[in-house]
Amino acid sequence: MGQPTQSNSQESLTVRDNRTGKTYTIPIEDNAIPATAFKDIKAPRKPRERAENETEKGLRVQDKGFLNTAVLRSQITFIDGDAGVLRYRGYPIEQLAEKSSHLESAYLLIYGSLPTKDQHKHFESEVLRHGIMHSDAEGFFRSFRYDAHPMSMLTSAFAMLGSYYGEANPSLQGQRLYTQGNKESLATMDRQIYRIIGKATTLAAMAYRVRQGRDFVTPPVGLSYTGSFLYQMDHLSEQNYVPNPVLEKALDVLFLIHADHELNASCTTVLQTGSSLVDPYSAIAAGCASLYGPLHGGANEAVIRMLLSIGKPENVPAFIEAVKRREKTLSGFGHRVYKTSDPRSFIVRKTADEVFKVTGKDELLETAMALHDAAMKDEYFIKRKLAPNVDFCGLIYRAMGFPLDFFPVLFVVPRVVGWLAHWRQMMLQEGGVKIWRPRQVYVGETKRDYVPAEDRVAVEGLKQTPSIVEHGGITKRTMLASFDGKAKL
Repeated sequence: MGQPTQSNSQESLTVRDNRTGKTYTIPIEDNAIPATAFKDIKAPRKPRERAENETEKGLRVQDKGFLNTAVLRSQITFIDGDAGVLRYRGYPIEQLAEKSSHLESAYLLIYGSLPTKDQHKHFESEVLRHGIMHSDAEGFFRSFRYDAHPMSMLTSAFAMLGSYYGEANPSLQGQRLYTQGNKESLATMDRQIYRIIGKATTLAAMAYRVRQGRDFVTPPVGLSYTGSFLYQMDHLSEQNYVPNPVLEKALDVLFLIHADHELNASCTTVLQTGSSLVDPYSAIAAGCASLYGPLHGGANEAVIRMLLSIGKPENVPAFIEAVKRREKTLSGFGHRVYKTSDPRSFIVRKTADEVFKVTGKDELLETAMALHDAAMKDEYFIKRKLAPNVDFCGLIYRAMGFPLDFFPVLFVVPRVVGWLAHWRQMMLQEGGVKIWRPRQVYVGETKRDYVPAEDRVAVEGLKQTPSIVEHGGITKRTMLASFDGKAKL
């Protein structure tokens, strides 16, 4: 593999290294080539060439932002961005959104097939049974400031869960805890899957309730996954409280279409973290932190803030022109993967129609539609393939009464399913788990000798020196005070 050769085959790539004149044949499997094969393509280091280039150790593949690097082989989710296709285990997302449920699709994503009635009943029962939290969790959530962002609480809460279950930690139970694939190992793995999916709604509801200054609600018996979630967020003291079925169904559909999206930033973070064989709760917490960002899970919130800034539909043309001048940022259009339309966006629009029949239309809907129509007709956006994406589901969340900063939480709750599916697949993959350790291309200083402080020349520049931070309050007064041991500047 990757060795100099004069032969060629149809299922291979022939590479000629013009530095040495050698030709290499690299195999192609499933329309992919092994990056490690390029390590065999070596050349002598040129005179005065930086040793840090490591030319004699073989070529490295440079791919900033993982634009075209496959890090694993997967059987879970398929996306064709050019055709606007999304499938879970081969099933089109459109069919699942119409006929399936979130927990049924969760079973599909994690275990590879649609469950029978008995299998689904068992899975749903285990997930819902594991929704109850330890009583100590109340003190944990109460320790946050009244204005803490719910994503900060949720991220911390998943990490906190790991401290409760020592049997789930490979650092305590042995690093092969999840990779053996035997009955005991799989049972331990499944137990953590039940817990994480079951407690995701409970933790999210607790983050919501603590912001409202309300007591926490124990997960009810007899409701669906999303019904239980709505109950835990909204129930006060009403008897026989049952969430609105339209809102319950809409939330279930949105959970289903958000359950997985292949190796996005947060899923990759979960796998990167999980590759060290850390406990799954810590890996999920890392995924939460990644999803928190405005380029990922925070995009729903960004869409609503954008629409609020636009205001009325008549302000859309001016906003469009400002976007073209790069004075404004357009959120909710375009996607790293989809180059035509996001298949989930059509499901979102249909779901929105059902929700608005119950809640009434969101006042920003007309603005959103005006923006949609203007962008779809404008050559600037057409050329750049900026079609509407799923982030417009924030309009549904807003109509349902969720606060803006809770939108990313509504993304995390279903996405833990996809994270767990990929984590489980990695734990059970053939050949075991290899820790993810990307290479870099070092372009910094070559070797240099230490210079004593008195002989150094100051390096100036905004990015080369620490910032001067303005201090106020007690820090400012303390800096002006006199006391023993005060550092002299």
